[in-house]
Amino acid sequence: MAEEIIAGRNAVLEALASKRPVNKVYIRNGVHGGSIDRLIAAAREAAVPVEFVQEEKLDKLAEGVRHQGVAALAAPVAFHTLEEILEQAYEKTDKPFLLLLDELQDPQNVGALIRSADAAGAHGVLLPKRRSCPLNMTVAKISAGAVNYVPVVQIGNIAQTLRSLKKQGFWVVGADMDGERLHFEADLDRPVVLVIGAEGKGLGRLVRENCDMLVRIPMQGGVNSLNASAAGAILMYEVVRQRMLKV
Repeated sequence: MAEEIIAGRNAVLEALASKRPVNKVYIRNGVHGGSIDRLIAAAREAAVPVEFVQEEKLDKLAEGVRHQGVAALAAPVAFHTLEEILEQAYEKTDKPFLLLLDELQDPQNVGALIRSADAAGAHGVLLPKRRSCPLNMTVAKISAGAVNYVPVVQIGNIAQTLRSLKKQGFWVVGADMDGERLHFEADLDRPVVLVIGAEGKGLGRLVRENCDMLVRIPMQGGVNSLNASAAGAILMYEVVRQRMLKV
């Protein structure tokens, strides 16, 4: 597989901190201090060569992504299998928590949701192979490096995957404007797959049919919906809230 470009100071720092294989770090001539010094130290500790280059080289590498004077060449993000993440999850808890993104296209939303999944302690993120945003440089940067910590699984047929997980004891919860009010009816203190629908169209028909419960976030203002990443973050932290109450 080809090398992947990581752009941005935090994204490169997180890649190094997570022990992801990084082949080279590029830094713009003339930048120093603060996060640059920490980045150089982290690269040296990981025995990763650092090269100082002109702005033009970084612009070419980053392909339009704001690089902040830093980029790196790294091995591609490794996908996991569903079996792997379930095995790892059950070593930690009897109530695994997965996030499934139903054909989301916007890398900003996907990156933000992966970042929130990491913060909320989700055990894995499931992405369909077709009609989904690829795990590219923009996703990695928006996730602030969380793609290096949260296992990501590429799945085939979403409905089949959900049916398989249900047979294994998971409760499938879909975010939907016609769902039940989140804070009152939804019991999320159990093995859960939280499904977030695509921008604009929401959950697909077959995905909806395979959900055990549809939930919605109570809206108090003039607009009647949130974007996918904001809604997903709220729903994930409702899982966290309910589980903390049971500790």
